[in-house]
Amino acid sequence: MSRRGAGIALIAVAASLYSTRYLSAAILGSGVKSWNAELFAAMLEYTGPNLLRLSVLSLVAGLFYLAWSGFGSVRK
Repeated sequence: MSRRGAGIALIAVAASLYSTRYLSAAILGSGVKSWNAELFAAMLEYTGPNLLRLSVLSLVAGLFYLAWSGFGSVRK
């Protein structure tokens, strides 16, 4: 796999992890009768910070790989 392909794959993983955080919070609160922003923020806190951290790490790594492939092609 090329660096560009790896970068795009890591960015896709980052998007998937980021959306999984919100989906898990929505599933967690699916039985709630009334919704508001404070309740959803509390459910997001309950899911934990790991998905957010991993998505940011994956995004940074993906952008790094894309930049690395771009600079490699300019050097040639």
